[in-house]
Amino acid sequence: MNNILWTIIGILAVIVIFLLIKIHLLRKSTREIRDEFAERLSMDTNTLIDISARDPYMRELAESINEQLRHLRRERRRFQQGDLELKEAVTNISHDLRTPLTAICGYLDLLEQEEKSPAAARYLEIIEDRIHNMKQLTEELFRYTVLASSGVKGCSSFCDVILNSALEESIAAYYASLKGCGITPDISIPEKKIVRFLDPAVLSRIFANIISNAIKYSDGDLHISLHENGNILFSNKASRLDPTQVGRLFDRYYTVESASKSTGLGLSIARALTEQLHGQIFASYEGGSLNIRLSFPEDTRAESSRTESSRT
Repeated sequence: MNNILWTIIGILAVIVIFLLIKIHLLRKSTREIRDEFAERLSMDTNTLIDISARDPYMRELAESINEQLRHLRRERRRFQQGDLELKEAVTNISHDLRTPLTAICGYLDLLEQEEKSPAAARYLEIIEDRIHNMKQLTEELFRYTVLASSGVKGCSSFCDVILNSALEESIAAYYASLKGCGITPDISIPEKKIVRFLDPAVLSRIFANIISNAIKYSDGDLHISLHENGNILFSNKASRLDPTQVGRLFDRYYTVESASKSTGLGLSIARALTEQLHGQIFASYEGGSLNIRLSFPEDTRAESSRTESSRT
């Protein structure tokens, strides 16, 4: 009887050990599938999931996931190709529009020198305004599509930039436009020099796009503050906006009805350029005010060097 009992116990122990080993191998296979699946999603690679286990069910699961990865890869290729073709088409169209617009502006300048009736002068002024807006929107569209095209980078010459001076220069460049819209900016810039390793030309474009956005949506005020930690805040009352609209301001081609002269690309360009400078940009709507926050890390030399190396 004792021998039979010990035999049963021995068999059960072997079964338990076998099941524990099986469970361990299944868990290992599950972790391998999970980790390799996450890696394949984050990388553009043709490598498929491969597991060490020989369990037929786990290998069947891995093969099923591989089939979905193949399908996902094909769809990604189609999307990337279509997106690239669309960007190239828009870039070409924007470029082709420049020539006739330039010619129209030339003929309008000639018309300005001719005698004309008050009504004709008024109509000519309206035409000039519309042509100017169209030319500006075309340029904005061209810049964005060139920036967004594959392999094109907007940043090329990083150096130490004093944010205080760069911000002051951008505000000064737009001061006449701000005053023309009845906006007197309230500026707060510390005396301490805030230095960041950035591309000054690209930084200037970011500031310009944000200030232009404030001109479009402001109720008549603009508050600009630079903090000693390097964070920059642009804030203005914007009664024509709401939190939903503000949440979409960085979307490509998104505009609100109050910005009929805009392509909706200004803040999209600002975000793309900010990311290329390894910074962050956010928009929020609080108490009827549009707030755009901009920040750059203290030292991006190593990251910038890696970016330049991968580009070459």
